[in-house]
Amino acid sequence: MIKKFLQSLSIGLLIVQVVNAQPDRWQQAVDYKMDVDFNIKTHQLTGKQKLKYYNNSPDTLYKVFYHLYLNAFQPNSEMDVRSREIIDPDKRVGDRITKLKWNEQGFIKVEALKMNGKPVKYKVVGTILEVTLSKPILPRKSVVFDMDFISQLPLQIRRTGRFNAEGIEYSFAQWYPKMCNYDYQGWHAHPYVGREFYGIWGDFDVKITLPSNYIVAGTGYLQNKAEVGYGYSDKEPASRNPRMTWHFKANKVHDFVWAADPDYKQIVHKMTDGTVLRFFYQPGDKTDENWQKLPPVMEEVFNYVNNKYGKYPYKEYAFIQGGDGGMEYPMATLITGERGLVSLVGVSVHELVHSWYQMVLASNELLYPWMDEGFTSYVSDDVMNHLIMKKLIPGKYEDNPHLGSVRDYIKFSKTGYEEALSTHADHYTTNAAYNVASYVKGAVFLEQLRYIIGEDAFSKGMLVYFNTWKFKHPNPNDFIRIMEKVSGLELDWFKEYFVNTTDTIDYEIVEMRGNELIIKRIGQFPMPLDITVKLNDGTLLNYYIPLDMMRGSKKGDIVFHDFKENTPVSWVKTGFSIFINNNINDIDKVEIDASQRMADTDRNNNIWPRFMEAKEDYK
Repeated sequence: MIKKFLQSLSIGLLIVQVVNAQPDRWQQAVDYKMDVDFNIKTHQLTGKQKLKYYNNSPDTLYKVFYHLYLNAFQPNSEMDVRSREIIDPDKRVGDRITKLKWNEQGFIKVEALKMNGKPVKYKVVGTILEVTLSKPILPRKSVVFDMDFISQLPLQIRRTGRFNAEGIEYSFAQWYPKMCNYDYQGWHAHPYVGREFYGIWGDFDVKITLPSNYIVAGTGYLQNKAEVGYGYSDKEPASRNPRMTWHFKANKVHDFVWAADPDYKQIVHKMTDGTVLRFFYQPGDKTDENWQKLPPVMEEVFNYVNNKYGKYPYKEYAFIQGGDGGMEYPMATLITGERGLVSLVGVSVHELVHSWYQMVLASNELLYPWMDEGFTSYVSDDVMNHLIMKKLIPGKYEDNPHLGSVRDYIKFSKTGYEEALSTHADHYTTNAAYNVASYVKGAVFLEQLRYIIGEDAFSKGMLVYFNTWKFKHPNPNDFIRIMEKVSGLELDWFKEYFVNTTDTIDYEIVEMRGNELIIKRIGQFPMPLDITVKLNDGTLLNYYIPLDMMRGSKKGDIVFHDFKENTPVSWVKTGFSIFINNNINDIDKVEIDASQRMADTDRNNNIWPRFMEAKEDYK
């Protein structure tokens, strides 16, 4: 019995090792064909959806689940209740949902559903459609679902809706029944309470019929440009029917967004590499000047990110005025547009960068929102600093544009409201904790990693990560393994501390005794240390203390280099010392992390002599 148990355990461990070593993780796939007719009087669309679903998993599926996102915009929905009961509600939502009249609410009603031509049983549970299959979907098999549905677009509250604050009539986001994702962790049929999304890559073929005076912008490539005109074709159609059908196609995307307004103006900008950028906005005093300046700036953004972080894989992208701020979608974004130039560029940059981290890599945002929002924020700060350097936007160029995120994270870590990055996006106790964790601490995760492994390995790792895991939904371990491979260091300790705990970093220089520097770790989070010694004559000397569990040291750091490497320190040691080549009488100042990259929560004790301000640049 024991022998058989050990044999089975060995086989199980082998399988786990093979799965963990396999970057080509299986993915489900979908093929949507949708034909919808929109009634502007009722703000409802009637739709027919044919969905071919590919079960590429090794599992037999007895149920499937759809998202019905618009059902969130009804009184007493989970989004409504959560928004009213959380201590710091999103001001855009607040109690607005509970006040909606029936004709102002949102909903998706499924009128009929068949699998392979035969009706299936289903029930609606809030924003989820639970479907019980009469015949299971076997591994490596595909089926076809045919659905009739009706969607009512609510008054604009959050992301989607009609008549936004800037007068855009219709922003259609999360508007259709969308198949939930099934992956190696199982089904992800999460209710919609206002946070994040997770989807299946597939092909979309969407026909949208509405009054012909409306201009439509959306995901994908318009198939009937000559028919619709409106900036898509050199010639306007000779005659126009009362209603017009817009036909879009998009391949290998995991969602589809569109917006419609009779006053949209389109600017078409073709980049040097052939990528087409489209800009849709309402002309006026608050928009014209800055939207017309936007195209060449965004071409520079594309070129910079393509070169540094990975190549954008599609041939078009649309910046669309709409929504309630900024929200990313495949090949398009909805952004509010009555902004100053820097603000307009900033929101455009941030939502565009999501094309890399949510539209192509597409980590599960509900489980790891920081892998999208945080990485996007980090790259966006880099991009905005680059645009300032190129004098394309006004502002002060920073040697390190990420220090603001480090300072913001440190400040919040002292409030007592911080929650671990491993918290599910919907289950943070406060919106503040979610926002800081996802946007700020997610960005700081990358800055701490850059500090640990050095600039060369970090830059290489970001490119390798994108190229290895695009279209594969990576998780935190997938990312950290890439960084381990490019740096040659063990980094699991860093991931575990930073993602799964709220432990903080705090090191103290206790004193100098002759030429011995005595250091104490006060915080629970261990880190390698960069130590800079400034002599009385102005000479700068660098000393580096790696952690023994790194199994190596950083190389190629453009900020901290030409250092003397000391014996690695064990994380269990809260006190240790190193010897400086110079005597105390020769030393003007000693500082832990003069670059201020490390997220040390108390910088006052990083300096000897004590209480000196750590503001001088060490170059």
